[in-house]
Amino acid sequence: QVQLVESGGGLVQAGGSLRLSCATSSRTFRGYAMGWFRQAPGKEREFVSAIDWSGGSTMYADSVKGRFTISRDNTKNTVYLQMNSLKPEDTAVYYCAVSGRKWNSGSPLAHEYDYWGQGTQVTVSS
Repeated sequence: QVQLVESGGGLVQAGGSLRLSCATSSRTFRGYAMGWFRQAPGKEREFVSAIDWSGGSTMYADSVKGRFTISRDNTKNTVYLQMNSLKPEDTAVYYCAVSGRKWNSGSPLAHEYDYWGQGTQVTVSS
C-alpha cells in the first residue's frame, strides 16, 4: 500500500513562511515526478507545483511563482514545498501526489498523479 505522509502545515501570519514535507517509500518515490496541489474551502483542487523525477525541472502555478520553491531529496524519499511571503489566499489544504508514470517531467494535471497524501492544512491570517 502506497503511503504519502505530509507534514509542516499550520497557522502563520501573512508574510510568513512554512515548509511542507511529503515522505514516502523509495519504491514510490525514486524515478517518479511529484506534485503539490491545494484545495481551499468551496473551491476545486488546484495545481501548485511539480518537480520531475530527478529534481532538475520544476514548474509552478502563476499564483505562487517567485514565492514557493519545490525540491526533493532522493536520499530521504521526500519532497518539500518551501512557502514564503504567504498570503491569506494561500489558505488551503495542501496535498502531495506521485506521478503515475516513471521518468516523467511532472504535470499540472491532477489526473496524471496516481497516489495522494492525506493533506495538511495551511492557514494564513491577515
